Amino acid sequence: MKDIQKEITPIAADDLFIVLNHPNAKFDYPVHYHPDYEINLVMDTYGSRIVGDSVEAFEALDLIMIGPNLPHAWKGEVVEGNHVITIQFSDKLLNFPILEKRLFNPIKQLLLESQRGIGFSRQTQLVMKDKIIKLTRMQGFHTVLEFFSILHELSIADRHILVSNQYDTKDTVRTSKSRRIAKVCDYIEKNFEEPIKLGDVAQLVNMSESAFSHFFKKKTNCTFIDYITNLRIARACQLLAETTHTVAEICYTCGFNNLSNFIRIFKKKKGSTPQEYRMFLQQMLIKY
Repeated sequence: MKDIQKEITPIAADDLFIVLNHPNAKFDYPVHYHPDYEINLVMDTYGSRIVGDSVEAFEALDLIMIGPNLPHAWKGEVVEGNHVITIQFSDKLLNFPILEKRLFNPIKQLLLESQRGIGFSRQTQLVMKDKIIKLTRMQGFHTVLEFFSILHELSIADRHILVSNQYDTKDTVRTSKSRRIAKVCDYIEKNFEEPIKLGDVAQLVNMSESAFSHFFKKKTNCTFIDYITNLRIARACQLLAETTHTVAEICYTCGFNNLSNFIRIFKKKKGSTPQEYRMFLQQMLIKY
């Protein structure tokens, strides 16, 4: 998005993390991004939230974790008594030597997943609400223990990824740890604007269609067809945000060959039509 603002966060070089405590938040931040990780707890209000290409409504309580350089914003109603607490910490945490230790594996995975935005279950939200509020009242070394305790609790909690398959297949390649998947993903990314046949891709890695379908699902947790569809929808979201192309132009540019089918699939995946999605983004980009 051309109009997304880069935020300069107030984290100093010698800070492990910072906590921004906002009672009666004004929700006057436009869509923005920054190089740091962020855990955002929004309480006692309702509205809409954007994280990457994810657009969702929230109410009463919202807990989200966001990785570096992922665009985001909350458009909450300025309800009396609302409360927002934000924990920000450096992207360098992922490279701390201690995260290579076995006990930190879940936290390392959490940090990697947060690069696509993470939402948490209602139960986790309620538990973490108390821990995060507690953190705002602490000082000294014990805040470090509480901070890592929060990361640990989030790393073992039920959670879901917010951002659909981005127009970038590196995450799939990294998690699959497969050269054949890397080859297939590279092919799909370069050719998704054209019809892609299962047989052609299976032949690319010297497998039968049925064997390849099973292999792809096992390695990516996604069917071959869904993977291509998700990639095309993610690219459509990008074009809806960054260009003035018509919905029809975007439909065909992203490899769909039928406009009504594109609109139906888009609404199923994103919860709104392409035009509604673009209008919402434009509203969020205004400094409200």
